[in-house]
Amino acid sequence: MSSDIAIRTRGLTKVFRSRFGRREVRAVDGISLDVPRGTTFGLLGPNGAGKTTFVKLLLSAVHPSSGSAAIFGRDSRNRNARRPVGYLPENHRFPTYLNGAGMLDFYAALSGMPARDRAGRVAELLDLVDLGRWAGVRLRKYSKGMLQRLGLAQALMHRPALLILDEPTDGVDPVGRALIREILADLERRGVTIFLNSHLLGEVELFCRQVAIIHHGRLALTGSVKDLTTGKGYCVTAMKVPPAIHDRLRGESTHDTVSSFRFNTREEVNQAIDALRSAGAEIESVAPSTSTLEEVFLRTVQAGSRE
Repeated sequence: MSSDIAIRTRGLTKVFRSRFGRREVRAVDGISLDVPRGTTFGLLGPNGAGKTTFVKLLLSAVHPSSGSAAIFGRDSRNRNARRPVGYLPENHRFPTYLNGAGMLDFYAALSGMPARDRAGRVAELLDLVDLGRWAGVRLRKYSKGMLQRLGLAQALMHRPALLILDEPTDGVDPVGRALIREILADLERRGVTIFLNSHLLGEVELFCRQVAIIHHGRLALTGSVKDLTTGKGYCVTAMKVPPAIHDRLRGESTHDTVSSFRFNTREEVNQAIDALRSAGAEIESVAPSTSTLEEVFLRTVQAGSRE
């Protein structure tokens, strides 16, 4: 396998069976996925879709029922394959009797960092996540957002080539989220691969280059954010549209006297503009048709639920 691929899975499946063998749940069902090195990649899905199980399979925290996973071309079950990985789980439980500096030093030791290098790296990371003045404060006094930023520092301790983050901005205020985005953008510029699980689709759309949507454990959609949110055709909005013209042109919505129309070709757009102007309407905008990532996500999940 090429090391240009940071994460590669082929037919990855995890089946959980009840203790008495009467019921089974396919948490991950035959997912094949490539994440190129240096990509910022978002993994999306509704609650229970299998996102966290997928990450645990990558990290060998649970073992697949079938299929394979590789990190930079090495079988993820090999512990050496996981050495270049930094990980922030969704529900982390840091020892609250430790202070910020002590917690980072503890995790630095777990990552194998030499003692002589740890103090400087701890101070550097605390400053990076704006917690330098909290270094000596016990974690029980940290807010949820502070713990998330400290968790990000922990994941960065050994300068990973692949950073896996599960809901990294959960409970973080807007200022903290902006700081985390800034940190991740700098890592991206340095070539670090970032694999992100999040329900905050606006954050994902703002930051990630590529995404995958999973539903009921299966891969439902994958592609670049730009391609998925750029629709086909054009959108025209106009004001003071007579009802008869609105109906004839199949207006999609009317809000505060603004009507919206969608067309597939430029010819249709020009014909519609002529009709609208002739009827006394005022053209407000003409633009390529687009969707938000949230709209793409909802369409994908709703289509999967009907199958």
